[in-house]
Amino acid sequence: MTEHSAMPFALSLATITFLLAVIWGKPLIALLKQRGIGKQIRIEGPDTHQVKMGTPTMGGVMFLVPVFLITVVLNLANFLSGVEWGKRILRIFNFAEGSTLIGKSILVPLLTLAAFGLLGARDDWAGLRGRRKDGQGLVAKIKASYSVILALIVSAGLFFVLDIHSVAIPGIARKIDIGLLYIPLATFIIVGSSHAVNLTDGLDGLAGTTSAVAFAAFGIIANLQKQYPLSSFCFVMVGALFAFLWYNSHPAQLFMGDTGALALGATLAVVALMTGQWLLLPIVGLIFVAEALSDIIQVSFFKWTKRRTGVGKRVFKMAPLHHHFELLGWSETHVVWRFFLIGILAGMLGIALALL
Repeated sequence: MTEHSAMPFALSLATITFLLAVIWGKPLIALLKQRGIGKQIRIEGPDTHQVKMGTPTMGGVMFLVPVFLITVVLNLANFLSGVEWGKRILRIFNFAEGSTLIGKSILVPLLTLAAFGLLGARDDWAGLRGRRKDGQGLVAKIKASYSVILALIVSAGLFFVLDIHSVAIPGIARKIDIGLLYIPLATFIIVGSSHAVNLTDGLDGLAGTTSAVAFAAFGIIANLQKQYPLSSFCFVMVGALFAFLWYNSHPAQLFMGDTGALALGATLAVVALMTGQWLLLPIVGLIFVAEALSDIIQVSFFKWTKRRTGVGKRVFKMAPLHHHFELLGWSETHVVWRFFLIGILAGMLGIALALL
């Protein structure tokens, strides 16, 4: 793939993915309703969220399936370069001899997407069909344990299979090799990112918009690094997320659930790790970091004050952070749009730092 054809191809993939995903959105929503797969609202959420009771969840399937299928198809399309008629087709799109459409390296983020999607689906299903009255799924420790195991496997794959074990620092030309330390750090980043996006998924359109911005930012970074297959994968994710947002915008007809949120966060982390620019992930994913930190601060401060005084106190009106602003009087759409705008600015800053 030539430098001039890479970005047009990636953007075209995003458009195609959007069209394919948005078409099957309606049938998917109808199927989820028919199966009674409706969201059970957690009792500690804002009272205004009670109207969302019964909205179909596990909607992450809507973007996971198209991304998986399109990526697999494009990998199969690489075989076109081995036959004469296939080469002629590739020349139409200005692909260089021997170029690849996606590439085997993309199997790592693709398998991450599938693995964490399955874990999220298991959690969603436990919440829908389990015995816990608050509508929550797997016990937190169990879900965390599975997340760590999966992240450790992915990190080992990045290290031993793709031979990735370095970090890029803005302003320094060469990446720094950190050796085996890469594996525990990558594991922490993947687990942290997956759960941060999951915490962000609390308002209509919030996790979807901010995730799309983050994938677009790293897609541009990957393109600048001439990692064209990775860039294409990122924009396939963007297109699929736009299709999901078609139905998830307020008032949402569909929720992504843990099925989508855990998968998005883990895959975003893997993409960042593959670019080597994972130090920029907290900047590009600023909203996710803020949401996760607000939850950690709230719980830690409550426990600390309760231990010292016998009465637990809170820093925020409610955590994660988006609920705090809701209770301050912001409407749901105001919170989403303002967080989205901050996410765009954070993504732009991340790209700028990657260019240093």
